[in-house]
Amino acid sequence: MTDDELLWKKRFHLFALVRLAGLAIFMLGMAVMLTDLVRPGGWPLLGGILVAVGAIAAVIAPRLLKRSWDKK
Repeated sequence: MTDDELLWKKRFHLFALVRLAGLAIFMLGMAVMLTDLVRPGGWPLLGGILVAVGAIAAVIAPRLLKRSWDKK
């Protein structure tokens, strides 16, 4: 593999990891909101915050990464 291919492979892995991390945070927020994971009856406020952070991380963070890579 050339250096360019290795660079883009690393970038793709980072891109995918950021999206998966956002999805994991989103799912954790849903679990906190709807189950007894943190406290009995769920914790809608904390769960909602985690859902929002996870959604932002899954959608916007990869775009910011791509934008920063395009500037280089």
